[in-house]
Amino acid sequence: MRLALYVQQLLFQHECVTIPNFGAFLTRSFEAHVTPKGRFFPPRREVNFNQLLISNDGILAHYFAEKEAIPYEHALRIIEKEVSSWKRRLQTQTLRFPKIGEIHLNTARKIEFTSWEKVNFDLKAFGLKVFDRDPLMIKTTPNLMENSNKDDLMFTPEKKKKTSNKSPLLKYAAIGVIATSLLSAAYYYGDQYITEERILAQGKAQQQIEKNIQEAAFDLGSIDPIEINLVASSQDVIPDKIYYSVIAGSFRIVENAERKVSQLVDEGYPAAIAEFSPEGLYRVAYGRYSNKKEAINMLYFIKYTLKEEAWYLEEK
Repeated sequence: MRLALYVQQLLFQHECVTIPNFGAFLTRSFEAHVTPKGRFFPPRREVNFNQLLISNDGILAHYFAEKEAIPYEHALRIIEKEVSSWKRRLQTQTLRFPKIGEIHLNTARKIEFTSWEKVNFDLKAFGLKVFDRDPLMIKTTPNLMENSNKDDLMFTPEKKKKTSNKSPLLKYAAIGVIATSLLSAAYYYGDQYITEERILAQGKAQQQIEKNIQEAAFDLGSIDPIEINLVASSQDVIPDKIYYSVIAGSFRIVENAERKVSQLVDEGYPAAIAEFSPEGLYRVAYGRYSNKKEAINMLYFIKYTLKEEAWYLEEK
């Protein structure tokens, strides 16, 4: 089943791979996350199947023709023959797509898809696996007071003479510990105080700079008026929104661009003028879409079905 192998390869590159007159495999993205028990999951893309998407978008046929080194029309005929074989086998058995999943008919004679979930189709997660985090081991320091010999605290006149030699050493050790603690605390709080004072000084300096800028007066002289000609698009453009356009051509003269838009609209396309090129050319699009999949489907339809020149542009 070379066709199933090509479908699997395309799922790493496209969110939707349609098999004409059979259905489409769709991928759904999931972000990386960590479970409460410490199990890490990398980002992944899982596969689903939609039997309603059967229109040929040209992606699979073009890829099949390229891999097999055969004409596009010949690839379409091979795909149609393979799909007919799949439909006959599906009536009595399960169709298995390696590393993708299985398709079978349930008791109601409806198509059901079961994903194998063994392959992550997200290229960004290549080499990443699920793993469990080792629990953190917290080391505790023994309490000197608890581990000290309690017999040292209980004394009698007779024992006092025996332990009199150790008492000065313990006193000096306690004094050293207290002195070290005081020095550490003084250094910590002194450094913290200096840091806070630096932050306050920087804030005051920034406020003074802003005040000077607001009070300053600038003489820019007179500026000659500039005429700007804006070309209105046939579609409303929402600021800060990404558009996906299928470009038909670029024109230096706006009248030629508008004439091309009118021609494409008469042919039934939702044509419009896209964003300007860095060279100042007027780009004419077969259509501008807010959905990336719709733009890609239009691109493949124009290039591989209609055999027309077009290219894809993501407007930001």
